Amino acid sequence: MKNTLDFITQNKVITICRRVYGEDLLRLADALYEGGIKLIEVTYDQADPACTEKTCASIRALYERFGDNMMFGAGTVLTPDQVVAAAEAGARYIISPNVDPDVIAKTKELGLVSIPGAMTPSEILSAHKLGADIVKLFPSGYLGFGYIKDILGPISHVKLCATGGVNEETWGRYLDFGFVGAGISGRLCDKKCIAAGDFGEITRRAKAFMDITREHG
Repeated sequence: MKNTLDFITQNKVITICRRVYGEDLLRLADALYEGGIKLIEVTYDQADPACTEKTCASIRALYERFGDNMMFGAGTVLTPDQVVAAAEAGARYIISPNVDPDVIAKTKELGLVSIPGAMTPSEILSAHKLGADIVKLFPSGYLGFGYIKDILGPISHVKLCATGGVNEETWGRYLDFGFVGAGISGRLCDKKCIAAGDFGEITRRAKAFMDITREHG
């Protein structure tokens, strides 16, 4: 688990891939890797009855392609059973939109890194007390930097990951505030770019995020 946590805090940028599967996902991962990004979260699409098999098949396929050069996790994980399925597929970290004690407990039991989502100070500290390794501040972009500055006073000891509305203009500021990572969807898992086969643009954006990471990290 420590190696996984170190890998996340060193590489910082987690691309959130929702409803992207098969060859599109592999080509997207190729483009991200070329741009220097080594972390991908494959989300459970909770509205899809087949989400468990799709997510787990995707994680397996990504590891078959990249081995230990990248590290993959599962996102939008809402139940302990989904934690188990993701772990069996090779996921190394578990990300949720909420603080669920059972999900956190199962994640830790299986030796995976726990990253639950929280918004308020009470939620953040509850997640930390339950054993979360990193707490995902969600939705970061809509809470604003004034809010973030206020909560960091009493909660500076909790590792935070920004998710929701993070882009090239704001990422450096999160790093300056001490965030250990960010979950980024729209800018790096752009459905229009994927549909057009414009993976070169994905690589360009990935490089931009990693340049910012090196400058501010």
